[in-house]
Amino acid sequence: MLKHLFATHPIEAAPHVDAGEHIETGVHASGELKRVLTAKHLILLGVGAVIGAGIFVITGQAAALHAGPALVISFLIAGFACALAGLCYAEFAAMLPVSGSAYSYSYATLGEYVAWFVGWNLVLEYLFAAATVAAGWSGYFNELLGMLGQMAGTNLALPASLSSAPFQFVDGHIQATGTLINLPAVAIIAALSGLCYVGITQSAFVNSIIVAIKVTVILLFLAFAIQVINPSNWHPFIPEAEGPGTFGWGGIFRAATIVFFSYVGFDAVSTAAGEAKNPQRDMPIGILGSLAICTVLYIAVALVLTGIAPFRMLNTPEPVATALGLYPHLSWLKAIVVLGAITGLSSVILVMLMGLPRIFFSMAKDGLLPQTMAKVHPKFRTPYIGTIIVGVAAAAMAGLFPVSVLGELVSMGTLLAFATVCVGVLILRYTRPDLKRSFRVPFVWPICIAGALACVYLFWQAFEEHWRLMVGWIVIGQAIYFGYGYAHSKLRKSLG
Repeated sequence: MLKHLFATHPIEAAPHVDAGEHIETGVHASGELKRVLTAKHLILLGVGAVIGAGIFVITGQAAALHAGPALVISFLIAGFACALAGLCYAEFAAMLPVSGSAYSYSYATLGEYVAWFVGWNLVLEYLFAAATVAAGWSGYFNELLGMLGQMAGTNLALPASLSSAPFQFVDGHIQATGTLINLPAVAIIAALSGLCYVGITQSAFVNSIIVAIKVTVILLFLAFAIQVINPSNWHPFIPEAEGPGTFGWGGIFRAATIVFFSYVGFDAVSTAAGEAKNPQRDMPIGILGSLAICTVLYIAVALVLTGIAPFRMLNTPEPVATALGLYPHLSWLKAIVVLGAITGLSSVILVMLMGLPRIFFSMAKDGLLPQTMAKVHPKFRTPYIGTIIVGVAAAAMAGLFPVSVLGELVSMGTLLAFATVCVGVLILRYTRPDLKRSFRVPFVWPICIAGALACVYLFWQAFEEHWRLMVGWIVIGQAIYFGYGYAHSKLRKSLG
């Protein structure tokens, strides 16, 4: 049994792939995805996924509860871990341009059981990320309705019973809040799932427009808010510790785990590798380019946001709008930021809803999930069954649960996947040195080891508090693998 559990996928480095061709067959196969994405599309997908909740939602909460103005250091720590993992992703994505992301890379290096474990954590990452960001989107949408109501002399904002989660987590236990459902969160997931169903080209086009809007809004915020910075808000830069994970250096590392959620989108680029025109060249550009752009913007916004408002008041669903509310003469900018947040968060949800069905697609092709997940729509050439399932599940979670806990679980799943990719690159360098690599991680030993250790360390910061939820998720995954995946694995059957 151990031989089967840790059997690896036989792999060969991919040949050059032309637009529209499937990587194995080189023909327009009806059961495969369509290669239409360029390097520009991939960078925009990465920026679309990364720039969103991290700036418009998570930043304020991490500053208010954990790091204060030192949130900038938290972003640097999380960005450093992501950069190490990003180099490893770039090598894998250029060498194996398939849709399964870290799942496929783990299958090729560490075996089927580890691949399933990583794939299951990717489900946690993408599914919960879509739900988390949708919950944040709802807060800004309701803020917009309130602003429109003020202009019209009436109240258009939805009541709390229809715009907030009916459940919350307190000391690891679920408690009812008395509300009904977060209706806007459900609605945005339903709309964007429909877009993902129709096609990758349409989704990428809409994402490009949204990215242009939200980056413009962020630059406007930086340009005008920097003029009203009060340096006293940065003192003390590292607030005195008030308990484990609350301010001080402990709070900085705790916040690094939380804001790590802000970076999860860059690995979503790798899920589109099966639809890239020239993956060997374009995947590293898309992954590393989007990561670099987003890191600079995050650090700039964290500095300005904590400079224009006392950090303790930023623990709201819309912290950027809250901070700008202190400056009546910038009310016009607040309105623009709210609109930018709504569009920006939409692109994050869109990319997450695009990514997970493609991971399901790869897992189903290997037999670890039912074959229905591998079905491609005959007209739209999208994994439509997986898109429907992901949309329904994400909408249910976004409608029922709050942002905070969902976001930390996303970070935990992502960190485990990143650590595995770092280890996988190192292993494959020595087990398959013959494979052609169009992009190679420089200084492979220190970078891979440092990347894995950094990700595991950040994972542990959140695991100590949310271990029950994480262990529960892992147990569910094990039950699915041993109840279905192991018996239906195509690799296991081929080994006899």
